[in-house]
Amino acid sequence: MNAARITIEPMQAKYNPQVGRLLVHGFRGKFQHLTNMSDEDLALFFEKLLEHIPAEPASRRIVALEEGEVIGTLSIKWNANSEIKEEKKQLPSWRSFNSFGKWNLLKLFIGLSLLDHKPQAGECYIAAVVVHPDHRSKGVGKLLLEWAQQFVQAEPSLNILSLHVSGKNPRAKHLYEQLSFYTHSQENSILSHFLFDEWKWNYMVLRLK
Repeated sequence: MNAARITIEPMQAKYNPQVGRLLVHGFRGKFQHLTNMSDEDLALFFEKLLEHIPAEPASRRIVALEEGEVIGTLSIKWNANSEIKEEKKQLPSWRSFNSFGKWNLLKLFIGLSLLDHKPQAGECYIAAVVVHPDHRSKGVGKLLLEWAQQFVQAEPSLNILSLHVSGKNPRAKHLYEQLSFYTHSQENSILSHFLFDEWKWNYMVLRLK
């Protein structure tokens, strides 16, 4: 793969269907353990989340494109300072999600809540980084993470980049270590084990300033 052909762009609504399908590759193991939903239903669920739930003010999502195809995505968020007024979130119309069933929806939103991390002052948290399986080990993930590093370096109020990686994913942990992330702490979660079959999480940090 020629990295010069890959472009990094801000998320746009037109990419919602492709990003929804891409997120299945990143979260299938967690959410299919939680529900019996098919890949197609999960992709539609993520697409509707992107469509109906507004992004937090202190957040960004980007996509990696190759010839118009979304092959990777990364989302970050940080602690909203006094300059950013927290807006009251409007819940989406449940009619948009009716087709998934109330019990599945309840479990999915509980799962999303459990995965949510509240960044501290100065912390920029990588909420998700996903590369399409056909494009892994080709430098796409590195490009996305380098964009996040540059974002933090350009923001005076931010000084560290952080993320969580599953104890079951040594390959991803190795990638982050190659980019100078280090394991700040290890967390064991009984609830995460029950919901996702994920017991251990590594909280990794990259100090940039």
